[in-house]
Amino acid sequence: MKRIDNHLPTVDLQRLDAAHHMHPFTKGDELNAKGARVITKAQGVMLTDSEGVEILDGMAGLWCVNLGYGRSELAQAAAAQMDQLPYYNTFFQTTHPPVVALASRIAELTPEGMNHTFFASSGSEANDTNIRLVRQYWALMGKPDKKVIISRKNGYHGSSMGSASLGGMAFMHAQGGMPIPDITHIDQPYWYAEGGDMDPAEFGLQRARLLEQEIDRLGEGNVAAFIAEPIQGAGAVIIPPETYWPEIQRICAEREILLIADEVICGFGRTGEWFGSQTLNIRPDVMTIAKGLSSGYQPIGGSIISDAVADVINSEEFAHGYTYSGHPVACAVALENLRLLEEEGIVDRVKSEAAPYLAKKWKELEDHPLVAEARSIGLMGALEMSPDKANRAPFKVDAGTVGLRCRERCFANGLVMRHVGDTMIISPPLIISKDEIDLLCARAVQALDETLAGLKSDGLMQ
Repeated sequence: MKRIDNHLPTVDLQRLDAAHHMHPFTKGDELNAKGARVITKAQGVMLTDSEGVEILDGMAGLWCVNLGYGRSELAQAAAAQMDQLPYYNTFFQTTHPPVVALASRIAELTPEGMNHTFFASSGSEANDTNIRLVRQYWALMGKPDKKVIISRKNGYHGSSMGSASLGGMAFMHAQGGMPIPDITHIDQPYWYAEGGDMDPAEFGLQRARLLEQEIDRLGEGNVAAFIAEPIQGAGAVIIPPETYWPEIQRICAEREILLIADEVICGFGRTGEWFGSQTLNIRPDVMTIAKGLSSGYQPIGGSIISDAVADVINSEEFAHGYTYSGHPVACAVALENLRLLEEEGIVDRVKSEAAPYLAKKWKELEDHPLVAEARSIGLMGALEMSPDKANRAPFKVDAGTVGLRCRERCFANGLVMRHVGDTMIISPPLIISKDEIDLLCARAVQALDETLAGLKSDGLMQ
């Protein structure tokens, strides 16, 4: 088996990358002038770049490498499946053992009554499936006008035309004619940035009841579903007040609206339970999954569908699917990933040990002069930066300016920590140790110190 160990020099890799590779969510000219950082290998929670520098991956790739890097068991599962059945589709009334086993295993892990999975290759694809799924459901129920899907501003559900329309990222909607018709958005439950002087519990109820107001505006007979992440990940690890989700649940149940929980980030252990819906006591009709399902080792996603919805969908042909729906290699890797997460007690350890330890160490970062709030749930966290902590004030420069500075200082100090505006966020591999959490926090402090020094020098701490 050939591996690319003796790679080209970094400068040559950067030159070829700039000449031929177009990066996601990137201003190409700017990156090409600078040169991409080249990652060549990884083990556990650590990345290594082409210059031999080690970096602690505080984002688990893109929220996905739950099991950590370098698990040979997943590579062996892929190789064995490629030898036996490298590909076959699940169209034309066929199936294969890996997809049968994975669908069955997922049903064992999900909340009661969630026993059916329609597979895709990503969360974006799965959320595109959900658009068609819920509209077909209501059509079969004799209510074809129920088409509108309500989502949240600043939510993230993918970057295809359908899934990005479901998401509420304004900068994405500015390109490509989004959102597509029959998708609307309500305000998010982001108390730190939008709660003002309101009590968090009161704010949570107020934001949840915006859903009811939007249903009234549109007409209940026109609304198919509400979609939301249990915790808004890419939005800035937004943990809603405790009053929020129970009220959302009440509204969906009373107003005959399907509830879609986008579990792409929260699913498979991130919040200390197998699903964020279990952590927050959400009872969805559909759950979107991807990322942690295979720990990112293979591209796979899906829609987990309740018995009640699946019974209706199965009554007619659902004219929908993907070439790689239930890909046998991806399913085999996902199965092995789930086996390791369970047998090694990783999800339980997140809940009982790693998450409480991270919460303690993370909260201590509020002592830093730049940090107004340090919040976490499970193994995901956010740092809100402010020049005036007491008043949660923004910086007097364009939003994201300070966050970008801090992100660059993180990279310079061997840490991947992402910025969303001027909020710094983390989501490390679930296998991170206490010593590695200490290292993550120490490197975060170093980056914050250097960011603060630069802001003071430039007169921006006002």
